[in-house]
Amino acid sequence: MKKQDIVRLSWDEFDEMRDPRPDANAFDSVVERAISRRGFLGGVLAFGSGAAVMGTGVLSSTHTVRAEGASFAFRPIDIATDHEIHVPNGYEWKTLVRWGDPLFKEAEGAYSPDTSVSVAMSDKIFGENTDGMETFVDGDKIVLAINSEYANPEINLPAASEGVPQNADEVRLLKNIQGVTVIEIADNGNGYAVVLDSRYNRRITHETPMTMDGPAAGGDLVKTKADPEGLTPKGTMNNCGSGKTLWGTYLTCEENFNGYFGTTAEREATEGEVRYGIGGEGRYAYEKFDPRFDLSKEPNEPNRHGWVTEIDPLDPSSTPIKHTALGRFKHENAEMVQAADGRVVVYMGDDERGEFIYKYVSNGTWAEGQPTDGLLSEGTLYVARFNDDMTGEWLALTPETTDMPIEEILVFARIAGSKVGATTMDRPEWVAANPLHVEVYCALTNNKNRGVKANAGGDEQSVGGPNPRETNNYGQIVRWRPEGEDHGAERFTWDLYVMAGNPTVYNNAYAGSDNVNEGNMFNSPDGMAFSSDGMLWIQTDGDDSNEGEFEGQGNNQMLVGNPETGEIARFLTAPNGAEVTGLCWSPDKKVAFVGIQHPGGSWPDGNGKPRSSVIAVWREDGGAIG
Repeated sequence: MKKQDIVRLSWDEFDEMRDPRPDANAFDSVVERAISRRGFLGGVLAFGSGAAVMGTGVLSSTHTVRAEGASFAFRPIDIATDHEIHVPNGYEWKTLVRWGDPLFKEAEGAYSPDTSVSVAMSDKIFGENTDGMETFVDGDKIVLAINSEYANPEINLPAASEGVPQNADEVRLLKNIQGVTVIEIADNGNGYAVVLDSRYNRRITHETPMTMDGPAAGGDLVKTKADPEGLTPKGTMNNCGSGKTLWGTYLTCEENFNGYFGTTAEREATEGEVRYGIGGEGRYAYEKFDPRFDLSKEPNEPNRHGWVTEIDPLDPSSTPIKHTALGRFKHENAEMVQAADGRVVVYMGDDERGEFIYKYVSNGTWAEGQPTDGLLSEGTLYVARFNDDMTGEWLALTPETTDMPIEEILVFARIAGSKVGATTMDRPEWVAANPLHVEVYCALTNNKNRGVKANAGGDEQSVGGPNPRETNNYGQIVRWRPEGEDHGAERFTWDLYVMAGNPTVYNNAYAGSDNVNEGNMFNSPDGMAFSSDGMLWIQTDGDDSNEGEFEGQGNNQMLVGNPETGEIARFLTAPNGAEVTGLCWSPDKKVAFVGIQHPGGSWPDGNGKPRSSVIAVWREDGGAIG
């Protein structure tokens, strides 16, 4: 495959290229096995409300949904297949910030649809391919921290480069347009806008100096020639989902970091590299111009990435911290809650087919105003096992349970999870905790390898439990309730909130659960967040061809779900080609900020090249939206 073809691959396709799948099983056997498993269709019940999720009344796309105990204050919208944003009647939206927009006055006009942005200005503008984001408040100031997951070389490099970096400057450009953007925003009377030259505005890129803490920091596995002490890594990359600490800092999550590394010399991949998809040719050719990304020169450099990184968005002079105690894998997001005894708990998903769901529990406790030292560096990492009887347990990853040193457990958390028998999942993406009840939701976006082949570690991906469909192209959302309503508990019960599907194409397991119908169907749930009223907002990143098994599902979208009744309603549709990802709210809950990643066409400008953006959505009557 030519290099310019590699950079056009999605991250899933990139990984699949390195680990090709065999032919799938016959479709008839797939369906027969899926619908016969415990925990699917009639066997999956909602806990808490006593309602049967798989038996709730279906929604209609022609009336305003009124759910018992709560309301969807909008009329659900139809699908769309165009290159625009659509929201319900009574709501409006506008673009808040686009890829290439300036953070500082010196960068005004730096972006051009013809030439993109210069290297000199590339760390002074809003980053590309927005993803997770969170809101922060400092007095009367409002600050957003926003991830930029990856770069599109073909629309950012000179045409002569054909989407492949040709020199160190072009590599530097790609490094600078990814990472994290911190911006101050303010309502200027015509809606929110970026405050240019704010003291809070900054870019955190692949080159930003960082520190590490936790048991793996300073260990042999994270030492390099440039950092022989293993304590000062550079950069955060492939920043996917996000999180917010109880004490008001930002957690950015490093996902597909493996694709940034390559080798300029023949070498045999280690067991750890194979499990994490590291080796061969890098996606962006960094290794040709920067020895830090060349595995033949710095084999430990990948071990310094794939972590949850903490940033203080209100202190521009602060140094980001990579927390090794939270484990290294393809982090989607980090959802922080508190155990009954005050310990800090962080739920995390590893977004790859057949990987695991984790949680971290601190040793120390926290209360508002108390020090936070050690809370994200001293604790225990657990991995989840889901049983077919709708119970589960958190398995501690310790030297005693894994027969691995603690440094290896954290650097190679996937291998540790396999050793204790964790449940392989259908790509665990965003995790969201209900603010009104002690229950947690995780989007399992899809898994075409379910029932077809093992994961990269050789763990079976058999059909069952919360993953009841083979060759699963639709996805589902699993939820669990900790024993004793305590996030620190090591046991839980679980069910499925929704099984995405297409009831107009199938009349079997692939039609989805009973709370999916022609008026609200979707595929590949990805981003999720709870609003303060206890509603679950679901964002999708799936097939928007509107053809074949996805006919009638239209573009990617954002829906709202009622956890009590199981009802789900479509709220927003994205431009064709785009993923909806990242969601947070203004402090007064009257405006929702929504990420639109890799749109097609020429959205949002109507001319030139497509630009990933963050939009603001609000009610025309000024009421709360979150």
